Amino acid sequence: MLKIFKSFGGYIEIDKPEKGCWINVTKPTANEIELLTKDFNVPQDVVRDILDADERSRIEHDDDWSLIIIRIPVPDKNNGVPYITVPLGIFMTESFTITLCQVENEVLPYDSPSLYRDSKRQVKDVLNFALKLFLRTANTYLSYLKYINQQTAIIEQDLEKSIRNKELNRLLKMEKCLVFFITSIKANELVLAKLKNGNRKSISEINEDLLEDAIIENKQALDMAQIYSDIQSGMMDAFASVISNNLNVVMKQLASISIILMIPTLVASFYGMNIPNNLETSRWAFFLILGISIILALIGILIFRKREWF
Repeated sequence: MLKIFKSFGGYIEIDKPEKGCWINVTKPTANEIELLTKDFNVPQDVVRDILDADERSRIEHDDDWSLIIIRIPVPDKNNGVPYITVPLGIFMTESFTITLCQVENEVLPYDSPSLYRDSKRQVKDVLNFALKLFLRTANTYLSYLKYINQQTAIIEQDLEKSIRNKELNRLLKMEKCLVFFITSIKANELVLAKLKNGNRKSISEINEDLLEDAIIENKQALDMAQIYSDIQSGMMDAFASVISNNLNVVMKQLASISIILMIPTLVASFYGMNIPNNLETSRWAFFLILGISIILALIGILIFRKREWF
């Protein structure tokens, strides 16, 4: 899916590229990839790197172009984890800027990818655009981290009564998601540090403030992810013991029930022996034996209750 905008404002869509335009490509088809490489002269290895799910965040410069790759969070439905991270590339030339991502995402939604609230604003500053992208990425990480924390609290409640590994596996997937986040946010942090150190003299005051905001938000996302990861690592160990203890409690209850059920069996066995017991001819024998069994079973239950075995 490819859209061309007149500027980084992202509100005025045009049919053909012009100087200073922004081309947003999401989940590209084979024809769109060919269009990027042939008509827009994007090197094939650059496109391949951006579409590589394992590509790390980085900055790269050439004579005619510059490239920034950042890792952004996206929902995942295939690997069993709530979120994964994928690369998003910003390919910059003097004539145009291309953003490319292999999947649909909330950082640059295909339907409304604008990073600016003012629909009449025609933004031409590519550095401001890139920093806005970093800032939205950090905010998206923070939003997803809050969701992970909410889901973790729900899993924690389920684990307190669980004797299965299902909830523990759900917690493990959350931990895996946090590892993805921490690795990607750290890589983005390095790119922001390079932008800060490489543009000290030429950066404007507005972009300098925006860069500081992006660094702060990215740092906050990293700290939250690390805190949640540490908490979940401790929870994994603790709740593994809880599940084992819950299973022991169930086994103890089953053993107690088995003992109680043995009492009527024992009574019936005594009176079922092929020897005289003075009840052979009594029509009340069955009810008498049944009553004795029930009374002894109730006494057993009371004893177990008193000792908290039941």
